[in-house]
Amino acid sequence: MADGKRGDKDHNNPPDDEAALSARLERLGKRIATANRHPDHDGDARPNQASAYARGFRMSTELVAGVLVGGGLGWLLDRWLGISPWGLIVFLMLGFAAGVLNVMRAAGVVREQSDRLER
Repeated sequence: MADGKRGDKDHNNPPDDEAALSARLERLGKRIATANRHPDHDGDARPNQASAYARGFRMSTELVAGVLVGGGLGWLLDRWLGISPWGLIVFLMLGFAAGVLNVMRAAGVVREQSDRLER
């Protein structure tokens, strides 16, 4: 038995090094399982995150809303001041820029102003 091979009568009792290895593997498995848990994950199959469709819909809504609000303000300014195409043109471009900035913030490309002030 010095060569590490077991005889026929030794099948149920593994050597000490094999038992230690099994115990270490079991402990490692438990540590990996606890490390993979998320704090906001309550044992559900999926973590609590927005789906890709929801994020895409939010980003497209941010862009369209910026353009529509800018266009509406420009049109109202044109009607009120009588500067016909210029208010609409300027505010459409401003609305587009605001929509793109909101989309970039929602995507995480640009940080919020409060995040920049903390650093």
